[in-house]
Amino acid sequence: MIRGIAGVAGIHVRATDHRIQKGFTLLELMVVVVIIGLLAALVVPRYFNTVSKSKATIARAQMDSLEKALEEYRLDVGSLPTREQGLQVLLVAPAGGARWRGPYLKKDVPSDPWGNPYLYRPGDGGHDIEIISLGSDGQPGGAGDAKDIYLSGTD
Repeated sequence: MIRGIAGVAGIHVRATDHRIQKGFTLLELMVVVVIIGLLAALVVPRYFNTVSKSKATIARAQMDSLEKALEEYRLDVGSLPTREQGLQVLLVAPAGGARWRGPYLKKDVPSDPWGNPYLYRPGDGGHDIEIISLGSDGQPGGAGDAKDIYLSGTD
């Protein structure tokens, strides 16, 4: 019988237990968490700033649309709606509105992007208008998201 080379030469081969270790060390995990935190600190404020700017842009576009509807109303009726009539007169004919040819909006009067109603203020003489969004806080004044957005239209 022939013995293996290891047995012939008198060398004893011992089976060693070399297990492959899988997983990450605590230090590696902490480094990854710190990197993710730094990236989030850079990206998240920019994202919210972009969202804030886009809401202001949407508000201005809606206000332009309301101004155009008010101008159409004025051309038909001869004057702008009163403060009491408000923007709803763009959808529903006022009492005694024989020259009203609306509705002047395809949908309901929109709320601003923060869910607040737009303020409508007709000027003296029935020709100047002011449409206002009170921003994210719904209160006059403010800064950042809460800053008021004004649209003033005149002849």
